[in-house]
Formats: sequence, C-alpha cells, structure tokens
Amino acid sequence: MRAFVIVGPGTAEVRELPRPERRQGEVIVDVDRAGVCGTDVELYTGEMSYLHTGQAAYPIRIGHEWAGRVSSVGDGVDPSWVGRRVTGDTQLGCGHCERCLHGRQHLCAARYEIGVRNGWPGALAEQLPVPVRALVPLPETVEPAMGAMVEPGGNALRAVRGAGLVPGERLLVLGPGTIGLLAARIAAAQGIEVHLLGRSERSRAFALALGFEHVWTADTLPNVGYDAVIDASNSAELPALALDLVEPGRRGRRRRRAGRA
Repeated sequence: MRAFVIVGPGTAEVRELPRPERRQGEVIVDVDRAGVCGTDVELYTGEMSYLHTGQAAYPIRIGHEWAGRVSSVGDGVDPSWVGRRVTGDTQLGCGHCERCLHGRQHLCAARYEIGVRNGWPGALAEQLPVPVRALVPLPETVEPAMGAMVEPGGNALRAVRGAGLVPGERLLVLGPGTIGLLAARIAAAQGIEVHLLGRSERSRAFALALGFEHVWTADTLPNVGYDAVIDASNSAELPALALDLVEPGRRGRRRRRAGRA
C-alpha cells in the first residue's frame, strides 16, 4: 500500500509498504480522509518535543485525524464492524494501568498515539490498524472530511465544556486557528457571547468571514470581563494574559494540540 513517510527533518516521501496485519483486538480501516495538524508539521520540521525525548523517531507515518471504513477485523472483534464507517481516538492506553482503568488513557505512561508516539503508524496511508476499543462509529450522513474533523472537534468541545459557561456569558478565545475557531463555533451555538484575540491579519479576517463580530488584536481588545478564557494559541505568554483577563473565580483553559501530553 502507499503511505506518506517522514524520513527526517524536512524530508518526506510516498512509499510502498506492506499492508497492516489483523491483530487480536484490532481492526483494519480503509482510510478515506486524513487531516494534517500542527503536531504533524512539527514532526516534519523536527521541532516536535517527542523527537527529542525518544517518544517518536524517524521514519514516522503521520496522521491522527482520520475517517474511513472497517475492511477487516482481528481475533476477538465482533465481525459486525466490517463495513462500518468510523473514526477513532488518537490516544491508545495500555488498558491495564490505573489511569486507563479510570478512563484517563490519554495520560497512560505507556500509551501509543496514532501517527505520533511510540511508533504507531498514522492515517496518511491507504490502511490503518486501530484497536476496536478506540473506534467511534460515524453515521453515513457524515462526509469523510467532517469525519476526520471529529478529533480536533472533540478537543475544542472539551475546552468549551471545561469552561463551564451558560448562555449569555462571555468567552474569550486566544488564537483563531483551527482549534480556537472550532471552540468559538461550539460556544456560539450554545448562546455564549464569543470574542477572539488574534495576531495575524489573515486569521482575524477568516474569523470575521465566519460571522464572528468580536475579533480583536492585543491593542484593540476591550476592557470587559470574560467569564472564561480558552487559550488555543500555544504561545508561552498567553496563559498569563488569560489569568489577567478572566473574571476572578472563573475559568481559563489551555487546549493542547493532538499528540501532546
């Protein structure tokens, strides 16, 4: 099968590789769509921290945002999965440790991360092996590109839920990139007043094109109280700003990109 492989910083190629084997407890997914996120870019440039801690190494097959259809199953997997449209969790815990047993597999010290950590291959390939416990069924009405957006969408949804807002309250999102805009759209759909703080003209213009009215720079940000602040920027300076801007006793949230602990 064909797969996109990063072989070193700034160097990648499409390779012909063996198709994945059907292992116990896993399925094989025929990939329809795969996204490319900031973590993937850092793996390509060599900046990703896992490359420096030994949790990732070249060559690496990226792609942790994906959608596809189950084509075959391994031993111990219900055969009714075959033919179903799916996406799935990126974080694959060991399933046995205290964290995994309490639903915190994303914090498992021995976890794999699809296309990112400890060598689990990613979805920029024709096929992808996935543990059945990590699968999320997709309705036939969800197109493949939207299915691949479930992973970043879940990231943003968790941030909005963590902010603990109710309709009519005010949210500030720092960073109108993909995760920031997803969080903003989710919050707006819940009746929350959304403000966005951006740095580049391009990102602010895109946010305005999506219908957001309150899009600011650091110089134009109004001096009003924010009931919650979500930092979707990955800037080293903005968490401190979030603490300055959020109403006392309310919540600030920082959303990681996929593939980060």
